[in-house]
Amino acid sequence: MHDDRNLVEARLQRVLDERIRPAVYPESVPLEVAVWHAPGEPVPVAEGLAATPEPIAPGAAWGAPWGTSWFTVTGTVPAEWAGRTVEAILDLGFNENMPGFQCEGLVYRPDGSPVKGLNPRNQWVRVGSPAEGGERVRLHVEAASNPVILGFPPFRPTHLGDKETAGSDPLYRLARMDLAVFDESVWQLVMDLEVLGELMLELPADGTRRWELLRALERALDAVDLQDVNGTADAARAELTGVLSSPAAPSAHRISAVGHAHIDSAWLWPLRETVRKVARTASNMTALLEDEPDFVFAMSQAQQWAWIKEHRPEVWAKVTKAVAAGRFVPAGGMWVESDTNMPGSEAMARQFVHGKRFFIDEFGIDNEEVWLPDTFGFAAGLPQIIRAAGSKRLLTQKISWSQTNTFPHHTFLWEGIDGTRIFTHFPPVDTYNCSMSGHQLAHAARNFKDKGVARHSLAPTGWGDGGGGTTREMVAKAARVRDLEGSPAVTWEPPAHFFAKAEAEYPNPPVWVGELYLELHRATLTSQAKTKQGNRRSESLLREAELWAATAAVRAGAAYPYERLDRIWKTVLLHQFHDILPGSSIAWVHREARRTYEAVAAELNEIIDTAQRALAGEGDRRVVFNGAPHTRHGVPAGGARTVSGVRRTEPRERDGGGFVLENDLLRVEIDARGLVVSAYDLTAGRESVPPGQAANLLQLHPDFPNKWDAWDVDEFYRNTVTDLVDADEVSLDGDGVRIRRSFGSSTVTQVLTLAGGRLDILTEVDWHETEKFLKLAFPLDLRADRYASESQYGHAYRATHTNTSWEAAKFEACNHRFVHVEEPGWGVALVNDSTYGHDVTRAVRPDSGTTTTVRVSLLRAPRFPDPETDQGVHRFRHALVPGATIGDAVREGYFVNLPERLVTGAATEVEPLVTVDDDAVVVTAVKLADDGSGDVVVRFHESRGGRARATLTPGFPVAEVVATDLLERPTGAPGQGLSVSLRPFELVTLRLKRA
Repeated sequence: MHDDRNLVEARLQRVLDERIRPAVYPESVPLEVAVWHAPGEPVPVAEGLAATPEPIAPGAAWGAPWGTSWFTVTGTVPAEWAGRTVEAILDLGFNENMPGFQCEGLVYRPDGSPVKGLNPRNQWVRVGSPAEGGERVRLHVEAASNPVILGFPPFRPTHLGDKETAGSDPLYRLARMDLAVFDESVWQLVMDLEVLGELMLELPADGTRRWELLRALERALDAVDLQDVNGTADAARAELTGVLSSPAAPSAHRISAVGHAHIDSAWLWPLRETVRKVARTASNMTALLEDEPDFVFAMSQAQQWAWIKEHRPEVWAKVTKAVAAGRFVPAGGMWVESDTNMPGSEAMARQFVHGKRFFIDEFGIDNEEVWLPDTFGFAAGLPQIIRAAGSKRLLTQKISWSQTNTFPHHTFLWEGIDGTRIFTHFPPVDTYNCSMSGHQLAHAARNFKDKGVARHSLAPTGWGDGGGGTTREMVAKAARVRDLEGSPAVTWEPPAHFFAKAEAEYPNPPVWVGELYLELHRATLTSQAKTKQGNRRSESLLREAELWAATAAVRAGAAYPYERLDRIWKTVLLHQFHDILPGSSIAWVHREARRTYEAVAAELNEIIDTAQRALAGEGDRRVVFNGAPHTRHGVPAGGARTVSGVRRTEPRERDGGGFVLENDLLRVEIDARGLVVSAYDLTAGRESVPPGQAANLLQLHPDFPNKWDAWDVDEFYRNTVTDLVDADEVSLDGDGVRIRRSFGSSTVTQVLTLAGGRLDILTEVDWHETEKFLKLAFPLDLRADRYASESQYGHAYRATHTNTSWEAAKFEACNHRFVHVEEPGWGVALVNDSTYGHDVTRAVRPDSGTTTTVRVSLLRAPRFPDPETDQGVHRFRHALVPGATIGDAVREGYFVNLPERLVTGAATEVEPLVTVDDDAVVVTAVKLADDGSGDVVVRFHESRGGRARATLTPGFPVAEVVATDLLERPTGAPGQGLSVSLRPFELVTLRLKRA
C-alpha cells in the first residue's frame, strides 16, 4: 500500500478548519448590543445592571486599559428554531490563542445571577431549546478590558502594566455578538476527529493502530458532504465508532485528570482583577459541573475562595453546593500558592495555618495535599512544615522548566533538612494548563520516569495563569480517552484519589534529599527590592507584635489584638504569592504592594508600641526591649530591662589612607577607596580578607537575559563586570566611616560601623540604571567545599564547587538572614536585613590559598513586565561576622533583623514569657492561641543542625502543656513536660494552658 499519511492528515486539518468547525453553528442572527463604560474602578453588579447603556455595533472600539464595560445583549429566537439548541456567541474581540491574558467577561441574567465566564476559548452561553420560537433573550456582560502585557513578540517593555501610565485609548474591537443554532452532532464529530487525529500523530508510523485510525478518519471524511456537513455528520461519526470503542491496553498509563484553573493571584494584572478572574472561572466551572456528571474541579488558594465569598456571594452559593457534592474540591491547604524560597519560617507555617483553617472552618475539609504547580523552586525546610501542618503530599510541575538538568523522578519521596519525607508528584504532562490534547497525553505517558514500578500520573486540566478553567471540549476529549487503544486511560478524580492510588502502587519510591532547586527564574530572588524588604520587615514586625501583645496580655491584662493580627497576617501572606514577592508582576502590583507594606508597618508598630507601653508603665527610665530569640546586651530574649548605653569605638586614620575601626573583638581596615582590605578576628588571630583583595566591593554587571526579564539572570552575565572602586568620598561619620560612589546615573552611600564582633554595612543606593545587576562582594580567606544558607527552621548546604552540572546550575541561590562559610574551627557569616539572592564561588590563588567569595545581590533593572523596576532609593543593611560559628550566624541574623526598641517607662525589667536554656534552640513564635482561649503558644526549633536538649521555663503559672501541630491542634498527650530533646532542625509547637 502506498504511504498516503501526509495526504490524509492534511485533508483532515483543512476539512476540520474550513468546513466542519464552522458548521457547529449553521444558523445565526445578530443580537442588539448596548454598552455602558464604568467611569473608574469596577462597580458593584447592581450598579452595572442598572446603568443606562448606549448602542454599540460589532467592529466598534471599546475598552480603555483596565476599564470595565457593561454590555447588554438582547434578541429574539427565530420561530423556525423551535426545538433546536440555541446559544449566544459573545466575542468581545478575543485573540483565541491567549485565554486569561486579555479581555474577559462574566455573563449575568437580568436578576443579577451569574451564568458563566467568557474568554477566548469559551465564548458561548447556552440559551436553551425553546419549544416555540419568539423567546426573548437578554443578558448582561461585565467585561474587563485588561491589556495584553505578554504579547508577541514577548518580553517587550510596556507602560500598560499600570493604570496610571496605560493611557485611555480603546484596546479591543467588538466582534461576533449573535444568537446561533448549536448543532450537537457536528460538535461531537469535531471532538471525534480531533481526538483520533491527535492520537494518530503520536503513534508509531509502523504500528497497526496508527493505520487503523488513518483509514477510519479517511472513511469519515469521505462520508462528510462538504456542502451539507450538518446533514452528514452522523454518518461520518458512524465510520469512527469502531476505532473509538477499541479499549486501552491493560498496561496503558493511567492519568487522573483534575479540572483546574491555575489563577495567579496577581501577575500581569492587579489583585483587584484577580478577584474578578476567580469569580468568572468559578462561575464557568460550576456551570460545567452541572452539565458534565463525571467532571471534577479543584481550586487552591484559600484567599481566592475568600474573595468569592466576600465579593461574589451569588457565585459562592453555587461553589458551596458543588463542594458539598464532592466535585468542586478545595486543594492545597495554603492561603496562596506562595513562593517557598523567600518566606520566613513563621510565614511559611502561617500559609498553611490560614489556608487549612479556612477550608476546615468553611467545609470541614482538612487537605492532606499541597498544591503548588507554578512555584519557582522549593526550600529544603518545606517538608517538615507540610508535615507539621497535618499534610503529607506535594504536587508541582515547575521543576520541569529547569534549563540544565532533567529531574530523575516523577513520583518520589522528598526529604527535608530534618529528615521529614513527603510523598511528591511531578505531573509528567509538564504543564498545569493541560487541554487533553493527544500530544499532551502521549507526552505524559512517554515522559513518565517511573514506568515499570508505577503507572499513575496526574494532569491539571484547564486554562490557567489568567484563569478560565476547563472547557466542555476538554471534558469531551477526556470521555473519549477514558478507555481508548493507543492512549493513556483518563479518569476525572480529585487529587486525593490520585495520591491514594499512587501511594498504593509505589510503596517504596526513590528519595530526593534537599532543596528542589529550579534551574530557571533565579533573578526572582532580587527583582523588586522594595517588595522583598516589605515582606521581610513585615515578618519581623509580626513576630514582635505577637510577642509583645501576648506578653502584655499575660503580664498586664491587656487586650490581645486577635482580629487585627489575623487580618495583617493574611495581607502579608497574600503578598508572598509567587509573582508578587518574587518581583515578576506588573508595576501596578508592586506600587500597591509598597503602599500596603507601609500601612502594615504602621499598624504593627502601633500594636507593638501599645503593648510595650503597657509593660513599661509610666516613668522616665530607659527600658530596652529585645525581640530577638537570644540575650543581647544583658537583655533576655523576649524581655526588657533598663540598661546603660553600649560602648562605642572611635575610628582612627589608617596608614596609606582610609580608616581603622577596632574594638576588643575585631579590627577592620578600610582603605582610601572605601574598600575593606582587612577584617581581623582578634580572638582567633585570623584574617578574613585574602591577601591583595578587598571586601565590600560593589560590582556591576550587564543584565539582559534571553527571556523572562524580571525572572531570569543567565549565567553569561558574569562574563562582564565593572568593579566600582572609585570613591567620591571616604570620611568619618560619627563612630563609622562614610563612603560615597557614583556610577552611570546612580549613586551609592555606605556607612561602616562596628557592633561587637560584627562589621555593619548600611548601603543606600539611588538607582537609575537599566538592565544592570548590582552585587556586593566579600572575598574570604577560607577553603570550603560547601556553605550554609538559612532557610525555614534551619539551614541548607550548597557546594562552592561546580563538579557537576547540578552544582554549576546553582549559580544564584536563596538565603534568609545569613550565609555562613566555614573551615573546621573557624568561619565567617554574612548577614542581611532584606536581601535573598546571592552567589558563592571559589578560586585558588598563586600562593595556593583558597578564596571563597560571597556576593550579595542588591538590585536589578529589568524592563519587563515593569519598565521602571527598582528605580529610586533603596536602603540595605548587611554585616560581616568574622570568626562566626553557625550559631553566631543564626544569632547575628536575628539581631540585624530585630533591632532593640527603647521605651521610656517605670519598669526595671519585663520578664520573658518563656526562656530557653540552650541557644541552639530558637523560639520563632510566642503568641496567644488563635482560638481566643488565652493559652500561650510557643514554637521553637533546633537551629544548628545538631542534637539539642533544652528546658523551656515559662514566666507564668502553667496548668498543662500540650504538643500541637501548626494549627494548634493536640498531637501529644496533655501534661508533657517542658524538657525537650530535639533532632537536627526539629520543629516543635507547645500550647501552655495558663493556671
